[in-house]
Amino acid sequence: MIDFHMPALGADMESGKLVEWLVKPGDRVKSGAVIAVVETQKGAIEVEFFHDGVVSEILVPVGQSVPVGAVLARIDDGTAPRAPAPESVAPGAPPPVEVAPPPPLKERPPAAPPRAPGAPVKATPAARRRAAELGIDIANVAGSGFGGSVCLADLESARAERPAAPRVQRGFVAAEMRKAIAAAMARSKREIPHYYLSETIDLSRALAWLERFNAAQPPPGRLLLAVLLLKASALALRQVPELNGTFVDNAFIPGEGIHVGWAVSLRGGGLIAPAIRHADRKSLAETMEAMRDLVGRARSGGLRSSELTSPTVTISSLGERGAESVLGVIYPPQVAIVGFGRVAPRPWAVDGRIQARPLVTASLAADHRVTDGHKGGVFLAALRDILQKPEAL
Repeated sequence: MIDFHMPALGADMESGKLVEWLVKPGDRVKSGAVIAVVETQKGAIEVEFFHDGVVSEILVPVGQSVPVGAVLARIDDGTAPRAPAPESVAPGAPPPVEVAPPPPLKERPPAAPPRAPGAPVKATPAARRRAAELGIDIANVAGSGFGGSVCLADLESARAERPAAPRVQRGFVAAEMRKAIAAAMARSKREIPHYYLSETIDLSRALAWLERFNAAQPPPGRLLLAVLLLKASALALRQVPELNGTFVDNAFIPGEGIHVGWAVSLRGGGLIAPAIRHADRKSLAETMEAMRDLVGRARSGGLRSSELTSPTVTISSLGERGAESVLGVIYPPQVAIVGFGRVAPRPWAVDGRIQARPLVTASLAADHRVTDGHKGGVFLAALRDILQKPEAL
């Protein structure tokens, strides 16, 4: 028997509200299945379960807030006698419903039969939020999710079949998210001895390569500079793995992969940094697709618990409208954060002459309990050198 706990979806989370169960007692679940939706200061998060088994009992009802670590349900994985199910199964009843990880959008099962008039609408919180933004009556959308539940993919399909409606301004409560960020950052500055380094990098070669690459691509295949910065950072972390991991119980735990938390600015205010897993292994096209997907779901709802709990390092890029440099604050229990300021033409010495070159200031904030300035300098030098060979990314 396995206890399914309220997950800690970040260092700033103390409790969460159970807003939706996607399973019931007697349902069979597979590893990776989304079985619940939890509301935090970051919004509605889909929570996965990473074992095979059968739902034995639900302990926390919808609408109840519980602290991190509280047992939400019990899943029978066959390692102990099954607890009596709360609901009896009549003779001849169909076997338990099997809940598998959601398939890719193109492989989703056919929509469930139309709902009876007056029947309640099943929908994920993310889908309800998106429906409100698009001005779509969710009662008129056929659901293709578990038990006929309306999901984000159904809303996008419905949107494609009708003219766009004026958006209803909804989103996360900025004040609540700001409180959560303040708590995490105060803890970080209080507990983590930060050190800071920066490196100015000439992006002439990277931008010239990017321009040539994009000129040969259709619009959907074009890349943003941010993709090159992220991939180069991930490759530099291979050379300095001490910056990639977590600090727990007074010990450094190396990351089992380079899972980059990409900082996303939310429209309603605040930041969230879901993970792009194994960022060093992805091609630039795969990284671009992963970035688009995460940014879209972070801003409209639909992030998963594993995407918030698995980052081993955070990267923040201020973009064209940002400041020239950024000095980040480490998000515990991580041990480093990499920042990129605005790319701008500035004087640069080339072969003994001063020229205007597109420069970016890359910064590193790292945990002095794990590394020192020498390791940080090696990382920034590796990052600089990698960006001088963009064709190798």
